Amino acid sequence: MSGTAEIHDATLTPTKLELLAGWLPAQEWFVGDSEDLARVASYRFVDPDGEVGIETILVSSQGITYQVPLTYRSEPLDEADDSLIGTLDHSVLGTRYVYDAVGDPVYMVELMRVIHEGDTEADLTQGEKTMTVEGSGIVPVSNAAGESMRVVRVLDGQHVPGARTPLGTLTGKWVADGAEVEQILAVLR
Repeated sequence: MSGTAEIHDATLTPTKLELLAGWLPAQEWFVGDSEDLARVASYRFVDPDGEVGIETILVSSQGITYQVPLTYRSEPLDEADDSLIGTLDHSVLGTRYVYDAVGDPVYMVELMRVIHEGDTEADLTQGEKTMTVEGSGIVPVSNAAGESMRVVRVLDGQHVPGARTPLGTLTGKWVADGAEVEQILAVLR
């Protein structure tokens, strides 16, 4: 099961949104403006080894919602310079290296596990959940080694891959502008 994510009452410098505001404009899938970036919701997974923080943040800009999976590490991740978003100072844990989680194997393994097992997001030690996610579960297949994962970055309902029937999906639910939104966040093929 997903477990419980330990959340510290801490000050972050820069804030997560400030860090993302400097990184998002360089991403080809981001067409917003970092000046109006706003946090929409988030969810967490738990690293089974307890070493890596795993959080996915939904942010909006110019009316479009984006999914940004992040990992937080105490040391740089080898051979992942392309995925490094930046560093932040965590008042409890010290320097944290923040990565685009799509390039972090700990996130990808946990995302795949949640989809395979039909699991959900982690519980939190403090704070309220702002969204829920659920893996579809999959029937084991003989060619599992050939599986590929697609994380949906632009959450506008238009960017969900649909050419082939997926092996499994991760679906999220959150509230935006007073209405519940449900959308596929990741597809396993």
